[in-house]
Amino acid sequence: MKTSTESQGQASAAQLIDARIGELNDWRGASLARVRDLIHQADPEVVEEWKWSVPVWSHGGILCTGEVYKKAVKLTFPKGASLDDPSGLFNSSLEGNVRRAIDIPEGANVDEEAFKALIRAAIALNLSAPPKRARSKA
Repeated sequence: MKTSTESQGQASAAQLIDARIGELNDWRGASLARVRDLIHQADPEVVEEWKWSVPVWSHGGILCTGEVYKKAVKLTFPKGASLDDPSGLFNSSLEGNVRRAIDIPEGANVDEEAFKALIRAAIALNLSAPPKRARSKA
């Protein structure tokens, strides 16, 4: 498992995600741990990051973030509107032109195969984009 942190001496992203899951100590922690496991099953090369105080999973760019709220675990896909979602996993942030999200409330089960397919599609989309050019310092 690859991880990324912002500076040396800090806890790794994986450790921060582990801590977040542990501190929840309820269905939200279990749900976040489950989707994390599914992401790793879908992409063993995924990079775990900790940005904006939330878990972030990346491969060629951000795949999704894992925010935790009182009534749901929200997985936000920054390029979700460009992804096919034949199983209808996206159920939040549907009005925008770019992002899509999956809200997982207590007791909900995620279609594991459809979710892993969505992660793989997000990777393919990230890898299909041309590399960003560095800005010139004019």
